[in-house]
Amino acid sequence: MSKPDVPVSVPEAIAQAMIEGFNKHYRLFRETAGRAKERFELARWADVQLAVKERIRYYDERVAECVARLRREFNAESLDDADWQQAKLHYIGMLVNHKQPELAETFFNSVTTKILHHTYFHNQFIFFRPAISTEFIESDPPTYRCYYPKSGGGLRRCIRRLFLDIGWNRPFANLERDVDYIIRTAHNQLGGEWPAIEPNCQIKVLNSPFYRNKGAYVIGTAINGHSEWPFTVPVVHDADGKLVLDTILLEAWRISLLFSLSRAYFMVDMEVPSGYIQFLRGIMPNKPRSELYTMLGLGKQGKTMFYRDLLHHLRHSADKFVEAPGIRGMVMHVFMLPSFPYVFKVIKDKFGSSKDTTREQVKKKFLMVKQVDRVGRMADTLEFTELALPKSRFSPELVEQLFQLAPSIVKEEGANISIAHCYIERRMTPLNIYLDNGDDETIDHAVHEYGNAIRELARANIFPGDMLWKNFGVTRYGRVVFYDYDEIEYLTECNFRRIPPAPYPDMEMSGEAWYSVARNDVFPEEFAAFLLGKPKVRAAFMKYHRDLLDVAFWQKTQEIILRGEYEDFFPYPESLRFCNCFRAAKPALEAVDI
Repeated sequence: MSKPDVPVSVPEAIAQAMIEGFNKHYRLFRETAGRAKERFELARWADVQLAVKERIRYYDERVAECVARLRREFNAESLDDADWQQAKLHYIGMLVNHKQPELAETFFNSVTTKILHHTYFHNQFIFFRPAISTEFIESDPPTYRCYYPKSGGGLRRCIRRLFLDIGWNRPFANLERDVDYIIRTAHNQLGGEWPAIEPNCQIKVLNSPFYRNKGAYVIGTAINGHSEWPFTVPVVHDADGKLVLDTILLEAWRISLLFSLSRAYFMVDMEVPSGYIQFLRGIMPNKPRSELYTMLGLGKQGKTMFYRDLLHHLRHSADKFVEAPGIRGMVMHVFMLPSFPYVFKVIKDKFGSSKDTTREQVKKKFLMVKQVDRVGRMADTLEFTELALPKSRFSPELVEQLFQLAPSIVKEEGANISIAHCYIERRMTPLNIYLDNGDDETIDHAVHEYGNAIRELARANIFPGDMLWKNFGVTRYGRVVFYDYDEIEYLTECNFRRIPPAPYPDMEMSGEAWYSVARNDVFPEEFAAFLLGKPKVRAAFMKYHRDLLDVAFWQKTQEIILRGEYEDFFPYPESLRFCNCFRAAKPALEAVDI
C-alpha cells in the first residue's frame, strides 16, 4: 500500500524550484565543458571561441528562468520574511550531500536578490557566509588520478600512462620522445630530484585537462616524501594535426600566470569544482580562490568569494577609498582602497566631448571583453550591481567626485554608499606613470611590451581604439595589459586607411582634414603624433614596432583573420617549448630513464 503524498509547504516548494534551477544550470555548464575534449580533438577552433562566448550567458539565463518561475507559481514578491527564512533552511537541507554546494548557495543568492530589495542583501535571507562545507566531497570520476612509479613500471611508463589515460581520439606524434623531453627538462631544472623512485613516490594529476584556445593543459603534482613539485604540461596539435607535449612548466609562478585574469577562461569538466580549487590552491597558495573560480568559468562564484574577501578586508583595515592615480578618464571614474589590490570603475553620467558613446554601449564593450580571447593582454573585470560600501571608508574628496560625476548611479543609504553599477579589476601601474618613472632599460622594455600587446590583440581580432599609454597598465611581472574598453572594436570591423595626399601643400599646414572620415576609419600614420612625443619612447617604438604605423600590417592581419586562421597564443615563453629547446638534440632515452 503506497503512502499518501505529504503536502509540501510553500517554502519547501520554493527551495525545490531553486535547486532544480541550479542543477539545470550546472548540467548545461558541464555539458559544454565536457564537449571541450571533442572540440580539441577535432581542431574545431571556431567552435571553441563560440562555446566560451555562449557559456557566459548560461548563468543569467537560468537565474532569470528561476525568478520567473517563483513569480509565476508562488507570487514571490508577496512572501513574508518567515517564508524566505524557511525556504533557505529547506535549501540548506538539500545541499547536505550536494556535489556543488557553494555554487548552489550563490545561485540561491542570485535568485533571491532579483526578487527582494537590495537592502536585504546582508540579512538572513541569503548565504552571506557559506553554510555547507566543501571539504572532502567525493567525486565520480575522482578529482585527480594517482600514479606510482615504484609499482607502476617506472617513472617513464607512469608519465606516458597519465597522458594515454586521458583518452584523446587523436594520435600523438611521438609520445616516447615527448616523455623523454619532460624527464630531461625536469632533471635539468631540478637537479635530478624529480622524483626519486621510492615507495612513497607518486604523481597526482587532475582528472580533466584544462582546455583553452588551441591547447589542453594537464596539471598535477609530483610527490616524494616531504617534497612536492607542481607541473603543467600543455598539449597542442602539430603541423600534421597530431598531438605533442609542448613543454613542462615546473615553477609555481609560471603556472600561476596561466590563471591570469587577462586570459580567457578554461573549460574543465568538474563534478566537484571545490576539489579542483583545493588542488590548484596547493600549487598556487597565493592565488585567491575567487580568481581560480573565475578562471574555471564560474564567474558568479568568483564574485561571491571576492565580495566576502572585500568585506573581510574592510573589517581589518582602516584606510579610505580615494581616486586612483593617473590621468582621469573621460568615460570612467576610477577609485581604489590603497591597501587592497583592485580598482573600482564607475561609468560617468556625462562623457568628454570627444567620446561618441553611451552607458549601454560601454557595458557592451566590457561584455565583449569577457567573450573574446584576451590572450593575456586585457584585464578581466568583475561586474557588480548595487554595491554597498561603508561611507566612513570614503575620503570626502571621493564622495564629492562620485556625486558630481555619476549622480544617477551613486546614492547614500544609511551608513553606506550604494553604487548601482561598478566594475572591479586587478590594480596595475598605469603605463604612462611607469614610463615617466623609468630608466632607459625600463622604457625600452615597456615600449617593447606595449607594441607586443597591440600586435597580439590584433591577431586575436581586437583593436584597442584608444591606444594612449594611460589606457594600458603594467603587471607585477612587467607585462603590459590593456584595460580601457570604451573604444575597442573587432579588428575586422575597422577600415584601415592611408591618409590621401593633400590637394595642395597649404592644406597640410591648416590643421583641418582634407579627407572624409567614417566612424570606423583608422589611420595608422596618425599614431605617431599622439604616442611618440618623447624621444626615448619614440626611439624604442621605432626599433621594435615601426610597422604598426603602416596600414599594411593591419590590413594583412585582417586578411589572416578573415581566412579563418587562428593564431597560437602561448602563455609561456617560446624558448621553453620543446620544439625550440630540443630542436637539434637527439633524445637520449637510456641516459635519463628511471
